[in-house]
Amino acid sequence: MKSFGARMALWYAVAAASTFACLFLVGYYLLQGYLIHGLDILNQSEFEQIKAHLGPDYRTLSAAVIDQRIRETTEYASVLFYIDIHGRDTGTIFYSSNLKGRSIPDIKGMRKYDVDWDSGQLRVGEFIMAPYDVIIATPEAQLAGVMDGYAEVCAALLALMLAMSIAIGFGLSHLALRPIRAIRATASRIGSDNLSERIVVPEVRDEISALVSLLNAMFDRLESSFKNVRRFAADASHELKTPLSLVRLHAEKLLAAGTLSHESEEGVQTMLEELARLTSTIEELLFLSQAESHTITLQLAPHDPEALLANFNIDAQVLAEHHRVHFTYVHDGEGVAICEPRWVRRVLLNLLSNAVHASPPGGRIELRSHSGDSLWRVEVVDQGPGVPSSEHEHIFDRFVRLQSAPTSEREGSGLGLAICRGIIELHHGRIFAESGAGGRGLRVVFEIPARARAIGRAAITTPGARVLPESV
Repeated sequence: MKSFGARMALWYAVAAASTFACLFLVGYYLLQGYLIHGLDILNQSEFEQIKAHLGPDYRTLSAAVIDQRIRETTEYASVLFYIDIHGRDTGTIFYSSNLKGRSIPDIKGMRKYDVDWDSGQLRVGEFIMAPYDVIIATPEAQLAGVMDGYAEVCAALLALMLAMSIAIGFGLSHLALRPIRAIRATASRIGSDNLSERIVVPEVRDEISALVSLLNAMFDRLESSFKNVRRFAADASHELKTPLSLVRLHAEKLLAAGTLSHESEEGVQTMLEELARLTSTIEELLFLSQAESHTITLQLAPHDPEALLANFNIDAQVLAEHHRVHFTYVHDGEGVAICEPRWVRRVLLNLLSNAVHASPPGGRIELRSHSGDSLWRVEVVDQGPGVPSSEHEHIFDRFVRLQSAPTSEREGSGLGLAICRGIIELHHGRIFAESGAGGRGLRVVFEIPARARAIGRAAITTPGARVLPESV
């Protein structure tokens, strides 16, 4: 069982059922002993009655007189008692009629014991009435019936107890695990974008509250660490801009002076290219740091996706033609997207750039767009080698260069898809990757909120962003 609550309920049911089974078993033997003791008392009472009926002078009575007196006393109880009286010297002097001339077995050294008989088991009691031994036996058939009934009742109660304890166990586990579910729900919400949220500490000071306090302390440390890392990334990115700009200016000045040799000019050109690449990487890191700390405020407003894609198509065709691939797009739906066009354009350019580098010459890149009443969905599909499904989530991490990607695609900074994810999350949407049709190529999909055109021009406000009235 994967559910801890289910295991708790099962453990409780097994423990409760085992406890009751032990109690029933002990009760079985106690009841059996009590009933057997009752048969012994019954035999004792019958002996006392026989002894009283024979009188104190029974030693002087003949065997015939003893037989007559005992039969007068015991014949009415022949169904209940088996009586055998014999002496060491005289032999047997009395048989009850139900013995049919047979003697009850005498076990030496025992006064109370059980024997098997034709009608079932007998409880035997041996009593001394010198010079005679009186053996009185009582059938245990009724006792066996009572014990069988007890066993049936116990089995039924045990089954009922097991079913009830399972139900009660599930209820108790549900109540007992309520704080754990609250911890799980809160912990699942805490991420890099809301590290300030904490788990509510229960009022009862027990192990759960101690665990919650420990988790909250851990989240405090994580929040502090994340803030330090983001602050360092932002500060480092900002501080590096000035010296890199100065290096670039000096390099450009050297080139403009025309005093360098051909080899030196090539070295300076290479340096400028690397400086441009480094500056771009720093700006991307700074953007990611600001996006993760929610210091970027988007001017979210309703925009027509068809107009956005029509403007994007102009640049997309130029980029695709330059890399000798074909680009097509299709849009349907009547909804308007809640977005900021320049950031969406950046996402589209990043996705198209990745698709262009992944596609073979003459390949086809398709962009499919659909806007509905609540969602704008965009898919960018290429015909490249694709990405293993195990790496679909990994490609949106920072500095990821997949070994399965072409060499030209691995030359980038590895921040393009991470920036796409940051921008889409700022739009309160999501972005993910899938394998293309037939497992060929890669399909990257992003979804952001939209609304129907029929809704009026009222402004919509979302957390962390200012939304302007509809502009189309």
